[in-house]
Amino acid sequence: MFIGFASDNTAGVHPRIMQAILEANAGYCRPYGFDEWSEAALAQFHRLFGHDVQVFFALSGTGGNVMSLRAMLRPWQGVVCSHVAHINTDESGAPEWVGGAKLLTLPADGEGKIRPEQLERWAGDLKDCHHVTPHALSLTQTTELGGVYSLEEVRALTEKAHSMGLVTHMDGTRIANAVASLDVDVRELTRESGIDILSFGGTKNGLMLGEAVVVFRPDLAEDFLTMRKQSLQLVSKMRFVAAQFTEALRDGLWLENARHANAMARYFASELNRLPHMQARTPAANALFVRMKPEHMGRLMEKYYFYEVDHELHIARLMCSFATTREEIDAFVQDAAALV
Repeated sequence: MFIGFASDNTAGVHPRIMQAILEANAGYCRPYGFDEWSEAALAQFHRLFGHDVQVFFALSGTGGNVMSLRAMLRPWQGVVCSHVAHINTDESGAPEWVGGAKLLTLPADGEGKIRPEQLERWAGDLKDCHHVTPHALSLTQTTELGGVYSLEEVRALTEKAHSMGLVTHMDGTRIANAVASLDVDVRELTRESGIDILSFGGTKNGLMLGEAVVVFRPDLAEDFLTMRKQSLQLVSKMRFVAAQFTEALRDGLWLENARHANAMARYFASELNRLPHMQARTPAANALFVRMKPEHMGRLMEKYYFYEVDHELHIARLMCSFATTREEIDAFVQDAAALV
């Protein structure tokens, strides 16, 4: 039996989301988002964030991030981010190649976070015509190292960024897991904390495919429709993306999925820490980082799908999803216990 802990996108589609897709597969409708399913999805986003926000659906997280950065930057401008940000490490140079965005990185701490005072590193380039001009700040929430920015941390960073004239983007591929972890309102964590554009994740939280770019500043949404087409992110049969978001958002399924994933990660850590040869860091959300002997990791990888993310310290990353069960975790822990 294949059990995937490599990422939360190794899971399938939540049954309710699949049913929503099937129900949308009836009859004819207008393409490109001019349909009743898209209108229903937009209504759900307006309920969450306010009726004046603009929402643009995309195919992937990378696509959503690239569109967001393109909306914020001119050709000579760059985006400040941590060195482990997803846009810097896992998007194959798409922000640079497709979006033309120079990435100006800062060293992150052990949780993948950066601090407001670090933004001063690029302050000297704000008016220097010889250098790329910093014009945006991008925060990954949750971070690639499993950290979660608190309300206070987000607000401190956006306040500093805005004081420097930077616009702010949040890569929220796992925004649901952050909201569930902090037990706050998503609007409070984003719009009310100074975020200007949010990439709202779906694929890693039970959807088949699809992300949403939520734009809080009207000026940043100008020409977004044309730019989305040019960025290869305009879905012709938009109803099948929109129907998923409507179902996920209408009664809190998106948070239910995230809470389950986070809870499974905490359970996973507590069970592994019972074993003397396993050292698991208490997860902030649904990412679990475990230090183990390389020979133990190799044996477990024969049966379970996960990654070694630090080859010097031999740390594995194990991700939980809406579909992760205690039985799957117990099986992993039992096999880990049998290694000694």
